[in-house]
Amino acid sequence: MIEHGLIEHGGALDRAVARFGGARGDWLDLSTGINPEAFPLPEIAPEVWNRLPDEALLGQALVAARGYYGVSDGAGIVAAPGTQALIQIVPELVEPGEVAVLSPTYQEHQAAFARAGWAVMPCPDVGSIPATAKAAVVVNPNNPDGRIVPGDELLALAERLQRRGGFLVVDEAFADTSPETSIAAQAGGDNLIVLKSFGKFFGLAGLRLGFAISGAGIAQELAKRLGPWAVSGPALAIASHAFLGSSPGMTGPVLDGFRKRIFARRAALSAIFKRTGMEEIGGTALFALVRHPEAHGLHEQLCRRRILVRKFDYAPDWLRIGLAGNEAGFERLEQALTDVHR
Repeated sequence: MIEHGLIEHGGALDRAVARFGGARGDWLDLSTGINPEAFPLPEIAPEVWNRLPDEALLGQALVAARGYYGVSDGAGIVAAPGTQALIQIVPELVEPGEVAVLSPTYQEHQAAFARAGWAVMPCPDVGSIPATAKAAVVVNPNNPDGRIVPGDELLALAERLQRRGGFLVVDEAFADTSPETSIAAQAGGDNLIVLKSFGKFFGLAGLRLGFAISGAGIAQELAKRLGPWAVSGPALAIASHAFLGSSPGMTGPVLDGFRKRIFARRAALSAIFKRTGMEEIGGTALFALVRHPEAHGLHEQLCRRRILVRKFDYAPDWLRIGLAGNEAGFERLEQALTDVHR
């Protein structure tokens, strides 16, 4: 049974401040899977702010996105104000039926399908998806445990669902750091919808930008439901700049260096867990999943030290911990974990 109430997410810093005190600036927020380093922004022409986003600006961003994600010429691609907007629309594309969601995972997928009248069936793996399922959702790599389903399994599943008049949704929000896991290059039929989040990898989640890659028919329907000017002009300009991986006054492979710094931060996080005796059980390059017998108690102790991590009601021994933006943040986390384990 899917709850239709509030879903708890990472990044709820205001609520933590209200409960545990301090000012926002006192807190180290490690509760999200967002890169703490923002990609360098370009200079944006004043008219981009002043005018509605025109077709040329949108087209430029979509061409850049195709190149970055490896999207084939025959596939459709749509820009949206965040993948969350797409998650709300996708369940309404066909008549409801049964939808299998590989779980546990990002809970908004289940909630959106349930609101649209679908019967949601949480499944632990692809092999357990029943033959009655008309649609399926796989977050790949998965949030929060980092599970990866091989691409050939996903493509075979999409073919099976097509025969039932349905489709597969693959949410690749965390695939930018592991592009070998992506099946965006194989998308192009209406039986497969690949979702891409711009803000997580590029550290620009406040921009609210995402993409759907699919067949032309699905893409046209998504664009129609999103309506005109769905994405702001500045967001499109910043995306084009980031996908091309260049910045005025900067030299060298900017994107490569940006990606390497994520992996360096992730290695530093794992090293802290080893030194403090935390059990790391999964994650992606942008966050780690750890197991602790008193995870909710540990969450509260960290909050009292003004450090916010992500806890889970459905897994009371799990914590998800994101990347700190600098050495001082990692040192603060390590000291806190050392203190609470004494």
